[in-house]
Amino acid sequence: MNRILVLDSGSRLTRHIDALLADAEGFESVSVATPGELAGLAAAANAIVCAYERLTDALSARSLPVLILDEEPDIRRAVTAIKAGACDYLAETCTREELLDSLGRAIAGCEDAVDAASRTIGASPAMQTLADNVAKVGPTDSTVLISGESGTGKELVARAVHAASGRNAAPLISLNCATVPGDLIEAELFGAGPDNAGGLLFTATGGTLFLDEVGELPSGAQARLLHALESTVDVRLIVATTRDLESLVSSGHFRRDLYYRLKVVALEIPPLRDRGDDVLLLAEEILTRTMEKLGKRDLSFAAGTQTDMLRYRWPGNVRELENAIQRAVILSDGGEISTAMLAIEPPRKEDTVPASTPAPDQTIEDYFVNFVTTHQDSMTETELAEKLGISRKSLWERRQRLNIPRKKTKKRGRRRDVS
Repeated sequence: MNRILVLDSGSRLTRHIDALLADAEGFESVSVATPGELAGLAAAANAIVCAYERLTDALSARSLPVLILDEEPDIRRAVTAIKAGACDYLAETCTREELLDSLGRAIAGCEDAVDAASRTIGASPAMQTLADNVAKVGPTDSTVLISGESGTGKELVARAVHAASGRNAAPLISLNCATVPGDLIEAELFGAGPDNAGGLLFTATGGTLFLDEVGELPSGAQARLLHALESTVDVRLIVATTRDLESLVSSGHFRRDLYYRLKVVALEIPPLRDRGDDVLLLAEEILTRTMEKLGKRDLSFAAGTQTDMLRYRWPGNVRELENAIQRAVILSDGGEISTAMLAIEPPRKEDTVPASTPAPDQTIEDYFVNFVTTHQDSMTETELAEKLGISRKSLWERRQRLNIPRKKTKKRGRRRDVS
């Protein structure tokens, strides 16, 4: 049961929350008259504080996620509340669905903060080493560069580092650089004016800024980020990439000075196929979580399925494993989960393609053209992007720039006009 601690000196907010959560399973609200009373409830499991924006003392309960509701919502107050440590900010007139979504994110965020470090630990030596290094670097303010294939859990590791830091009461602000157009990313990061007001760098003050796919940053944003890091900005920076930044530096696509500024501590996440029995440990944990979430029970993996999961290459890594298990649980009527239900196949030739490293006498562009034209008949666009260590968006952009047309897949039939 999730307890909603409603900080309300009167009863208006309590009545409002109760009305919105009427008939919502898994929640109970408790009215708290003063901020001081929150201290005695700080250890409550799955507890969330709801308070009006004017009651900023609610944010003193740092061990609990705090959801701020504002009678007169304003963007500046929203930024201030998030910067002060609120997990979310909503208008008092929010709908039931908006409140439930916000509470769900708060619960997930709280679980991530508590469990992020443990969920990166596996039985494999590589994951034990990673967990040890997260514990060592977490309490520092050092910049961290996380590398690994797509789907290995780079954001989860970033959250584990943040949770282990002295900044864990402040927000972790995340941005995937591959999803924002190049001409907009500077405004997104740095906002307007010399103080970066309105940008994510400003919002993350006192906390942590996580930049995923940092290799996709355009040159202008790279220069401004370097300048920000060399100033007195109070932000801990964690970055992640699926790409070989050293190769990008050599080819002139990434600033050398920024690369060395980011690589103070480097953490590498091994691909799932190199983690041995961790596949089965993760699968069991994911299955348990998924059954609980979907209201299913008494499901297990068949012995043959476990063998196939160990043999499969998992090109999409942990994300692919999660999706496969979720799909199987949804479609299952009970009993054992088969390999067919996971929709995975025995190892294929394309799954053994060597890592995307150019030969010494090849340019990055030459290698890209050769790799894509050689493998595009046997691999999907997603698989090509993963092997090259780039996003699908970057793959498409490079195809256009280098004039490499995308071959039509043979898996799809020809579209027929419907008259």
